[in-house]
Amino acid sequence: MVHAIPCSMPIKIPVALPAYHALQEERVFVMADIRAVHQDIRPLKVAIANLMPTTLDTEVQLLRLLSNTPLQVDITLLRMGSHESHNAPPGHLERFYVSSDKIMRERFDGLIITGAPVETLAFEEVDYWDELTEVLDYSSQNVWSTLHICWGAQAGLYRRYGIPKKPLPQKLFGIFPHQVHEQHSTLFRGFDDEFLAPQSRHTASDRDAIAAEPALTIQSETPETGVFIVTAREGREIYVTGHLEYDPLTLDREYRRDISKGLPIATPRNYYPDDNPAKTPVVRWRAHAHLFFSNWLNYVYQETPFNLADLGAE
Repeated sequence: MVHAIPCSMPIKIPVALPAYHALQEERVFVMADIRAVHQDIRPLKVAIANLMPTTLDTEVQLLRLLSNTPLQVDITLLRMGSHESHNAPPGHLERFYVSSDKIMRERFDGLIITGAPVETLAFEEVDYWDELTEVLDYSSQNVWSTLHICWGAQAGLYRRYGIPKKPLPQKLFGIFPHQVHEQHSTLFRGFDDEFLAPQSRHTASDRDAIAAEPALTIQSETPETGVFIVTAREGREIYVTGHLEYDPLTLDREYRRDISKGLPIATPRNYYPDDNPAKTPVVRWRAHAHLFFSNWLNYVYQETPFNLADLGAE
């Protein structure tokens, strides 16, 4: 008899989390807490600071990508206790998330800090900025590798290196080609010379300031969108200015939301067939999104000390 070999190990999340059932319907391998404790392995501990207004959608998007390796991943969802969210279902954050002060005595293999709808504000004007800076400072010594996404990347670059952000002439919105500078980087193992990724932002971190900082390495960029991926500390800090995690219809929902609010918004570039919003978008970034997150988790697995108590600043 030939037995099928599972291509991925599960992420460990509570059964009651809505994302659990959404991912099961997609045949993504997820594991309930009660089963995970009977496996004699050390799972990777990954925290997700979910700052996006689309709380549930973002959970599903990131958990889907984190499930696509042969590694068991133990997920902790993190919220900013100093911010009152009006986007999650009532009681959802209180039930499934922990506030930042609850993790300060723990250590993690990985941390993801998402984007947030606050990029047009000065960093210091964001109501949870002080709390987020504590998380960023904490992660430098207590997390092996932190993955910053969109505004999360701008925030991390500003906090750690003083890199300013500046407004763009118009929103960078759509699917864009990007090039890889370092093909042999662990993060880009298996990548094509050019790959596509969603962008959705009004601001950009200053490219000249990034290039002038010796601790930072620009790994991927393109003239049309600017810097896409920056790393520091040999991958212990990763800054991604776009949204590889986006679902097929995320940009469509953003576009129609802004249209309904009467906001100035152009049709997302390279997204709808023939640039016609009446047509269903064709996904052309999914494979590289899975590959990028798998490469990140494999890097974390290979490099993190087995005993997280040994993890600390260099």
